[in-house]
Amino acid sequence: MRVIPVNINIFISFVCVSVFQNGAVPGEPVKKDENSRRGNWGNQIEFVLTSVGYAVGLGNVWRFPYLCYRNGGGAFMFPYFIMLVFCGIPLFFLELSFGQFTSLGCLGVWKVSPMFKGVGYGMMVVSTYIGIYYNVVICIAFYYFFMSMTNLLPWTYCNNPWNTPDCTGVMGTPRTNATFANVSAVVSGLTEIVNRTKRTSPSEEYWRNYVLNVSDGIGNFGEVRLPILGCLAVSWVVVFLCLIRGVKSSGKVVYFTATFPYVVLTILFIRGITLEGAISGIKYYLTPQWEKILDAKVWGDAASQIFYSLGCAWGGLITMASYNKFHNNCFRDSIIISVTNCGTSVYAGFVIFSILGFMANHLGVDVSEVADHGPGLAFVAYPEALTLLPISPLWSLLFFFMLILLGLGTQFCLLETLVTAVVDEIGTDWIIKNKTYVTLGVAIVGFLLGVPLTTQAGIYWLLLMDNYAASFSLVVISCIMCICIMYVYGHKNYFKDVEMMLGFPPPLFFRICWRYVSPFIITFILIFTVIQYKPITYNDYVYPRWSLVIGFAMALSSVICIPIYALFKIAVSEGSTFLERLKNSVKPDPDWGPALQEHRKGRYATAGPESVEVCPLKEDRGIS
Repeated sequence: MRVIPVNINIFISFVCVSVFQNGAVPGEPVKKDENSRRGNWGNQIEFVLTSVGYAVGLGNVWRFPYLCYRNGGGAFMFPYFIMLVFCGIPLFFLELSFGQFTSLGCLGVWKVSPMFKGVGYGMMVVSTYIGIYYNVVICIAFYYFFMSMTNLLPWTYCNNPWNTPDCTGVMGTPRTNATFANVSAVVSGLTEIVNRTKRTSPSEEYWRNYVLNVSDGIGNFGEVRLPILGCLAVSWVVVFLCLIRGVKSSGKVVYFTATFPYVVLTILFIRGITLEGAISGIKYYLTPQWEKILDAKVWGDAASQIFYSLGCAWGGLITMASYNKFHNNCFRDSIIISVTNCGTSVYAGFVIFSILGFMANHLGVDVSEVADHGPGLAFVAYPEALTLLPISPLWSLLFFFMLILLGLGTQFCLLETLVTAVVDEIGTDWIIKNKTYVTLGVAIVGFLLGVPLTTQAGIYWLLLMDNYAASFSLVVISCIMCICIMYVYGHKNYFKDVEMMLGFPPPLFFRICWRYVSPFIITFILIFTVIQYKPITYNDYVYPRWSLVIGFAMALSSVICIPIYALFKIAVSEGSTFLERLKNSVKPDPDWGPALQEHRKGRYATAGPESVEVCPLKEDRGIS
């Protein structure tokens, strides 16, 4: 038998092209897009990974661990998973099925009831706000990543021009003839920490005085921090390049951006649990304080964390699902993605608190005194802990690279949400073919709007947007979306639509949650948010009233889209009386429904995925 020599490089190239070109495998024909106008995901793994990257973001690292230890440690897990089951997963499934059924973005889907199209505009406004400040956080992570490419992390010692007399480093002072500080210097530094009533760490002063050079108030913009501005440009360029071909390019990028953070988390976890004092940090993280179970605030924090962590009502879930093929099992995907997201939060808590436990042991203080949340955890507490590790620049590079990838996964979907909404709304062949220019335009506008956040007052504005722009407005948007689908379009109609798409009706549990349980929980979150409102502060700085007015204006700007568009639609609808115009404004458009002709004609009304072999797309959205 003759053996034919095969060049291994040619073989590998053939396999890679076969696997990654539209999801085909060797021996199978190349899979074509079901939706020839908009395109589809290359394969379902790309959609799942993109959704995981969208849901798993910076909040999993810097918000969940803080909420967990603040709200009873292990006891917080109980309300957290209750909210996941009864609110998080059902809402996630609702949005995925909604977008997949119509193959349209967050604006186009509201053909189901045109009067509620303002909900889609509200989603776009929220995504715009988040996209602006989220990329600024990513750019700061880029900056720290670049600054970690050194033999000695610049926030290790207090002997820098930006340090103040209050600075006290745990490493003492640098030696001239050795790599590490000697024992007496460390002991001296720790003694000074104990004796001082006020201590600022080198990492805190590096963050506040050097990286940000923070001004004295939100109204004093000062100068633009050029290094941060440059990193912001880099961040937007990376996002644009990854989305240059829409889901065709971003779907390939997520193979790395959605999976590598787990590699870094695992490396940091293994390193963290081997450190002295790590167990005390993990115990602090998990030890349940059962008396807090009865505190309504704990349940409110659990619900809000689930809600915001999964990214419901941002428009991103609808947009990503709109690129699925019609019969994709989005029910299965919603379970996988939601559980993965919440599991990542818990896992990240082990990583964070093992390091913080080590840091508390090194300083001789309680874990609660080194734990923080938000930027304080990512850019102050954790970087300081990294200076205590051998080969600290390596761990710093890994940590900030992980933050960059976590942020980019969410940012891809935010930008794609805006681009898809614009392209679907205009809907011409030219703009669909030239979607890259729309992506470039959105990226440029996003960069320009982010410039004020790179000034000396940028951190004040970033926190203002984070606390107000995407807070209770998301709850309102999600609640109205549920009401529209279940009670205006009709729950029986929607259940039949899902059955036509998946081949089986939504499980009874989800039908009950959609109609009753989830709206109730959403309403509870909204009421609780209003009752427990506290004005935002940044360390000792109290925001002036005029800035809080701007914050509320940002929050209301997305919600106000809903009644304004509803009144507009009623006014332009046909009818001689207000009631007639109201009825006409909530009727589904003639082309509402799936993009597939066969399904629009009802030929496969009860068929599952297996019974449909060829489903050509309608080329004209105006089919009635």
